Amino acid sequence: MAICILTGKSWMGGNRVSHSNIKTKRRLSANIQSKRIFDIESGRWIRLKLSTRAIRTLNRKSLREVLTGK
Repeated sequence: MAICILTGKSWMGGNRVSHSNIKTKRRLSANIQSKRIFDIESGRWIRLKLSTRAIRTLNRKSLREVLTGK
């Protein structure tokens, strides 16, 4: 099961609805990507499983800012 490290996003439950309106359970998985991020403070690459929303946030902020919540 893939969970985003920063946001905590994981799968979501829902229904598959047929043409005759019969509902069966299904899982909607989050868009989780494996990404290498360069940490400036430690000077090394870190491999993380992130949601695409977290990747967009990391494009604007540094890894340290996202982890501390500033």
